[in-house]
Amino acid sequence: MKTFLWTAGFLAAAFIFFGACHVIKGKPPQEAPSSLSLKRVVVSGFHPSIPSDGKADFVRSPLTGAVFMAEPVSQEVARDLTNRLFEKLVERGDYDLVAPDQASTVYSKLLSSEPVLTDAEIFQRVGRGFSADAVLTGYLYRWREREGADFAVSRAASVAFDLCLISTLDGAVLWKDGFEKTQKSLSENLFDFRTFLKSKARWMRAQELAAVGLAELVESLPTGTGRKKES
Repeated sequence: MKTFLWTAGFLAAAFIFFGACHVIKGKPPQEAPSSLSLKRVVVSGFHPSIPSDGKADFVRSPLTGAVFMAEPVSQEVARDLTNRLFEKLVERGDYDLVAPDQASTVYSKLLSSEPVLTDAEIFQRVGRGFSADAVLTGYLYRWREREGADFAVSRAASVAFDLCLISTLDGAVLWKDGFEKTQKSLSENLFDFRTFLKSKARWMRAQELAAVGLAELVESLPTGTGRKKES
């Protein structure tokens, strides 16, 4: 009886421990499509969930309903991450892309002229304006820079963002994924060895940490039926 109780307690503790490790990674499991019948995609990119003059708070994504602990993020940071996203999509080459600077003009006009529209409706109209099949967009919830140097910090970098493919036909979310991470030392989180290797045992800056997440999201993005990569 004692052996049974000890085993049950061990299994329960292990379940809680490994579950906690998954939460730390911050990337929920999902069954994402490997491909979609999409040719033309508008890259609207990232938008700050809280403007630079706002206050930190819990924020629910208006597109997916996911909740993030968000902090004020500048338009400049969002624009820079969007440009890097676009560069990676161009390298993939399997969508006919509409650039972010083209999309931002239409987005800004709709945002000011149609205040009653939901976010999904705005992105849907942006996509229709370019005769596209979908719009790739998301929110930047957190961009906290590290405080310290490469091998000693008082506060680690922390970033959080997501991406969605919005159908221009009906505004439905065709695909979604997200990245939320605060870098931890290897002794704090033994199960995040991949980040430890990518950082080369250094404390990364927010830009470097975001690059890890951006690469993961672009890799998980379904392939399209537009321009194909050369073999």
